[in-house]
Amino acid sequence: MKTYDVIVIGSGAGSVVLENALAHGLSVALVDKGPLGGTCLNVGCIPSKMLVYPADRIMEIEQAKRLGIHAEIQKIDFKAIMERMRMKVRKGEQEVRESVNLSDELDFYEGEGHFVGDSTLEVKGKKISGKKIFIVAGARPFIPEGIGLESISYLTNETLLNLEERPESMIIIGGGYIAAEYGHFFAAMGTKVTIIQRNRRLLPREEPELSELLLREMRRRMKIYTGAEVVRVEAGEGGQTVTAKDSVSGKTTDFFAESLLVVAGRRSNADLLAVEKTGVETDERGFIKVDEYLRTNRENIWAFGDIVGKEMFRHVANREASVAFNNAVHDGKQKMDYSAAPHAIFTYPEIASVGLGEEEAVARYGPESILIGRADYSEVAMGDAMMEGAGFAKAVVNRKKGNILGFHIIGPYASILVQEVINAMASGGDIRMLARGMRIHPALPEVVAAAFSNLREVS
Repeated sequence: MKTYDVIVIGSGAGSVVLENALAHGLSVALVDKGPLGGTCLNVGCIPSKMLVYPADRIMEIEQAKRLGIHAEIQKIDFKAIMERMRMKVRKGEQEVRESVNLSDELDFYEGEGHFVGDSTLEVKGKKISGKKIFIVAGARPFIPEGIGLESISYLTNETLLNLEERPESMIIIGGGYIAAEYGHFFAAMGTKVTIIQRNRRLLPREEPELSELLLREMRRRMKIYTGAEVVRVEAGEGGQTVTAKDSVSGKTTDFFAESLLVVAGRRSNADLLAVEKTGVETDERGFIKVDEYLRTNRENIWAFGDIVGKEMFRHVANREASVAFNNAVHDGKQKMDYSAAPHAIFTYPEIASVGLGEEEAVARYGPESILIGRADYSEVAMGDAMMEGAGFAKAVVNRKKGNILGFHIIGPYASILVQEVINAMASGGDIRMLARGMRIHPALPEVVAAAFSNLREVS
């Protein structure tokens, strides 16, 4: 049995650890069942944005008439859009594979590994041990049990990427960011979309005002039912029947569509690794427990990324990777700070957020310590020129310290506009930092400044 200085399980954000370990001259093993590159490259952010981008262009064309531009979409080539996405994914995976195979200092064990002891893994009959182990094996779609899914055909965010033909109609079970993004995509392609969301809100983790606006805008293009729990699914002629129960009235309603997409959450891959044989603890949902240094309860085993279920975004996992490696190899005591961990949801309109929401801030610091600022896109010259009448930005500030606690925005280029606030928060968060820099006029960043200029007490 071969022993390594470092074993990395997972080649997504785990690649950050691999590169650092090799640069330090350590003996390294990578364990990955494939496809190489992890969730983001193969079934997550990269392919989904390759699909969302043309959907955004379709929406811009359809809405151009409000600016006096009358354009017409003659054809949407669904097959070409899907194949362009798949080509990008195949190329990316191949590049990662070539990089792994070209490294003489790295041993690659391709296959589904599982623990057989405290520091020992078995992959396709081969046992290896590691002095330090990093578990970065990701997550997979959560499939609800007891409603009949085991006996019918359905799509997940992974399998839908193989579609060759556009579904005429689709039911989406779920109301998180994956459901919202793919609802936007398929509706833009011409599919009749119905979203069934168990929670009373679409995107329940977002600020209520943002969720409400997105729900309003998306309902112009598709049917969305919130507070509706799916209790049964059945195969029918030419499609699937979904029965949902209203959480208030208890009334059940049947929905029918050609295709069914299940995006009801994510499940940790910790169980596939048999981490219990190491004594590594998991929470009630199956995600690996880690402390603020990304250590598990077992010495010399670290975990991060989707498998720990905190902020399940690749940019966060990349930062976690650097923190975990520093703490493992340099005996560091660097804490993972999520306070300025941002995210974006590529719907139409787009959403971006960083830090605390109003409710969280009030609960943590008290209402007397919180100021809330809001500015509509239409308040600034460029937003007015775009005829952007719905989008807005919301700032959350600590009144006593004058530091930024959170920022939330919905509208065009939200994922770009939020970056100014992310950078300020990462540098201490003093709101005076935002006032020092000049902004081009007229340009959309003025809406960020306007939100912080309109600070008011919590009502």
